[in-house]
This record gives sequence, C-alpha cells and structure tokens, in this order.
Amino acid sequence: MRIERKWLTLFSLAVMWFAFPFTIFADEIELTGDSVNIRSGPGTNFDVIGSGNSGDTYELLEEQGDWMRIQFNEEDGWVTSSFTKMAEEEKEDEKVTETSTSSVETMTIPFDNTHIRSAPSTEGEIVGFAEKGDTFKVIGDQEDWLEVSNDDLSGFVSKRIIKKSPSSSTSSSVFKNKTIVIDAGHGGRDVGAIGSAEVLEKDVTFLTAQELASELTMLGAEVLKTRPEDEYISLSSRVSYANTMETDAFISIHYNSIPEHPDVTGIGTYFYKGKNEVLASYIQSELVKETEATDRGVTHGNFLVLRQSLQPSALLELGFLSNPDKESLLGTVAYQKKLVSGIVNGLGKYFANE
Repeated sequence: MRIERKWLTLFSLAVMWFAFPFTIFADEIELTGDSVNIRSGPGTNFDVIGSGNSGDTYELLEEQGDWMRIQFNEEDGWVTSSFTKMAEEEKEDEKVTETSTSSVETMTIPFDNTHIRSAPSTEGEIVGFAEKGDTFKVIGDQEDWLEVSNDDLSGFVSKRIIKKSPSSSTSSSVFKNKTIVIDAGHGGRDVGAIGSAEVLEKDVTFLTAQELASELTMLGAEVLKTRPEDEYISLSSRVSYANTMETDAFISIHYNSIPEHPDVTGIGTYFYKGKNEVLASYIQSELVKETEATDRGVTHGNFLVLRQSLQPSALLELGFLSNPDKESLLGTVAYQKKLVSGIVNGLGKYFANE
C-alpha cells in the first residue's frame, strides 16, 4: 500500500510539472560597442563566426575568464567581456517618455564663459559668451545643439556643455585662457601602426584629435593642432610649433600594436620628467576610469616630442590596434567619446590643481 501511495505521489508531481510549466529567467548581456567580433571559442585565436552591435542582447550561458559564452544564431558563440554589460529588465515605473526639447521653455547656463555660436557647430563664429546663471529661451533643437535666445544674445550652445555637472573637474572656468596643443600621431606617408584589420594608426589618432579639439574648444580653451589634416609632419616640427606657441599643455595621441601578441590590451601614458608626471598621472587615471580599460600605468618615455617639449606634456597610447576586438571598438563614436572625456577630465584636474 505504501508503494502504491509513493508511485501515486510521483505521478501527481509529474502531472503538475507538465500541466503548470514554469519559466527560467536566464541572464542576458548587452553589447556596448559596434562590430564586436563573436568567436567560436574563448580567445582571439578562435574563428570569428559573426558580429554584433551596441545594444544587441544575448542569453549568457557561461563565463570563462574575460570571455562570455552566448547563444548566437542557434549556436554557441564567445564574446570578450570588455564589450558587454549585463542587460537590465525595463521596469514599468522607470520608463521615461522622451519629450521634445522644443517643449523646454527656458534653460540656465551652468558654466562661466560658455560659448554662444552663430551656427550649430564648433566651426560657427562665437557671437558671445554666457555666464553661469544666465537664462535663455530654447527656440530650437538641432542634433547636439540648442538654439537659444535672451534679451542680450541669440545663437547656439552645445548640449554637451549643458549636460555636464558644474561640479565636474571639466568646468569651463579651468580651461579659460588655456592654450592646448593636440598632436595627432603620424600622418601622410607615415601611417603608424597597422591593425589586424588594416586600420591605420594615423586615421584613428586624427579621429581622436578632432573630437578632443571640439570638446576643449567648447569648454573655452584655445586649441592648436600640429596636424590639421592627413599630412606628414616631422617630430621636430611638431614640438617646435608647440614651443613657439607658449602653450599650457601638449598632448600627443597614439595607438599601440604588438602583432605577435594579439591579446595584449590596455591604455598607457608617458611623460619625460618633472611636472609632466603629474599631468600624465591625472590623464591616465581619468582615461582608465572612463573606459574601464586595462591600466598599463604612467611611464617615463624618452620620446622626442616629450624630451624637447618646453611645456607640460604627455604622450598617450590609447589602445592596441593589434587586438582584433579592441581594434573594432577603438573607432566607434561611443568609445571615442569615453577616451575624450578621460583626457578632458584629466586636463581639468591638472589645471585645477597646478
């Protein structure tokens, strides 16, 4: 009788199992970069079986060191954790309905010396300066710019300036009256390092330099470029140009490559001597904080552009083009903005404490 009762219980449980199915909620990851390689195994030596873009989500099956196994096109794929974050479930009470900026009647300027321009671009002429606390009516919205007006001034102001916290080290006041030389490494016939997918270092350094120049200009700095276009400029000419301009900082931008070690990654900053180490340390710290990249530290470097510089100087190695996964990330707009934010924040802290 006990045996019959036991089998009856097991049968009842089996019926309930199939009659009332339950759902297992698996973890999901979200990609944070575009053209991220998805591989057949946990390492860059495995074949690429596809790619994903920022915002794509996948079921997480397993973690193995810096690699994650995901469900990809009905098969297993592997992606480096450097380009992922855990996907968050959208909560109903946390949904935010996007509203048109045109519905905002007024806005308050958060910084002194904020540039108001004649057109929605850093190429637009500066028609005036707004001070912290000034209020404007918002009369238009054009991508990264707001068209604003008050009784004294009308023009365009960058949304990036408005969104920054006034307590940030990048407050425009620390950049006022500062002249910064940006040196985009290589150029012209000197292509620099060549990535695993044949991305040229000279192109990526120029991309970063342009974005950095735009950001610093918005914050009120005077920005000079050793290489305003794709042309060959000798190292001595670059540093001589910076020295004659009596600048407050010289920033040389580079990317690294070790083809025989494609897994190597990280950001490193170089200085030559003395006060330069302080500048390099601030920038390196902020770069690592913004990008979450491997910290390769602050190192003495006997580079000509640092050795002959009369101004506080730093040479930045912002990533490894020889790493296939990093190479695909370095050229993305999202990652470039992180790099630029790190450099700007580091410069801001340096100027605030010099």
